[in-house]
Amino acid sequence: MGQNYYPPNGLPIGAELTVPLLCACPTENQTSTGVTSLLVDLINYGDTLKSIGESYGVGEQSMLEANKPQSKNSSSFTLLALTPILVPLRGKSCKEDPNSFYCNCSKEFLVDGSLKGIYCDESDGQKFPAKLVVCIGVGIGVGFLCLFLLGYKLYQYIQKKRERIHKEKLFKQNGGYLLQEKVSSSHGNGSQKVIMKLFTAEELQRATANYNWSRFLGQGGYGKVYKGMLPDGTIVAVKRCKEIERNQIETFVNEVVILSQINHRNIVKLLGCCLETEAPLLVYEFIPNGTLAQHIHSKHHESSSPLSWDSRLRIACEVAGTVAYMHSSASIPIFHRDIKPTNILLDSNYSAKVSDFGTSRSLPQDKTHLTTQIGGTFRYIDPEYFQSSQFSDKSDMYSFGVVLVEIITGKKPISFIEEDEGQNLIAEFISVMKENKVCDILDPKVLKEAKKDEIVAIQILQ
Repeated sequence: MGQNYYPPNGLPIGAELTVPLLCACPTENQTSTGVTSLLVDLINYGDTLKSIGESYGVGEQSMLEANKPQSKNSSSFTLLALTPILVPLRGKSCKEDPNSFYCNCSKEFLVDGSLKGIYCDESDGQKFPAKLVVCIGVGIGVGFLCLFLLGYKLYQYIQKKRERIHKEKLFKQNGGYLLQEKVSSSHGNGSQKVIMKLFTAEELQRATANYNWSRFLGQGGYGKVYKGMLPDGTIVAVKRCKEIERNQIETFVNEVVILSQINHRNIVKLLGCCLETEAPLLVYEFIPNGTLAQHIHSKHHESSSPLSWDSRLRIACEVAGTVAYMHSSASIPIFHRDIKPTNILLDSNYSAKVSDFGTSRSLPQDKTHLTTQIGGTFRYIDPEYFQSSQFSDKSDMYSFGVVLVEIITGKKPISFIEEDEGQNLIAEFISVMKENKVCDILDPKVLKEAKKDEIVAIQILQ
């Protein structure tokens, strides 16, 4: 209390006192004897240097040297209760000194009961159990994995739901529900049944290898055509049509229903369709030998030689029979409106198959012609139809007549080859026919193989 200005007794509340703290480091002599640190302890009533030293495993002399090195006699060192005292500690491991106050040691025995040794836990007692750490880590990892899988599944569910809603919208937009209604009504009213399969977009994607360019067959005025294979091994032709205008949906559905009812050996069979895409997909039977145009116009076609006259005549008869069937024998008269060599396919036996009914129209029972926008291909269009927009069975017959001239001449309706000088084939044919010089423009193969009366018969048809 000598350092404070207050009486020993009756200290006022709030007074500031100066309190001495004992703090020391081991001296060189102490360090040389193995002392590594000095512990500050509080003296209790009745403690002696010896009792305090024994509690820490320190000799009385070491205690005396640490607290009053200048004194050689412990009797001259006075201990005051509740005052700090320094305890010198030596840096020994618990196995060297298992009786130290900070050690937790126990004896270990072998299976036969003999003493194995002393095991000492030298940890600070605050080490986290390793098994608990592993369990917590695994639990957190599994939790994150479950959250990730749950999120991924939720994302997939939402994407599939959006895709399903989008497909339903396109299906309705392309007249899918109207088509289903007409198919079901055809089964119930006793009329000719509509055999129509509705394919999914995924089925046709797989069938065409996602519309790979290697499967591309060709492109017409109404869409691209790809070769595909269905799961049962059936080879088909998949046509990706152009988008349909809203006011044409009912007409499109009606024509699909009519075409699905046609079962004629010389008409490409419509097997089904897909209406859940941006533009409708139509699935037809696959015809392997290309188009008539490729055989009569291309000099480098895969076939070993140009079509013989007998084959050309047979193909012409088959196309004529098909047109007559569509006009007169079908349940509802149908106008093709785009008869040309590129729309006449040849099967494995080189029989004709009329295809591409993209502009075809059915004829109401009480009418003899249709008034429509101009459709078809230039140079095959009936001039009267071109002027009046009134399409009749004669318009299809005119187109067939142009095809017939192509078959016997091997020329296109209009050619820009230098030797032809842009000559219109029909005008040229009429001109040579009047001059009785038809043989001048016949295909060499036809001229060699055809009989004169057959050529005369074709002239009369024209």
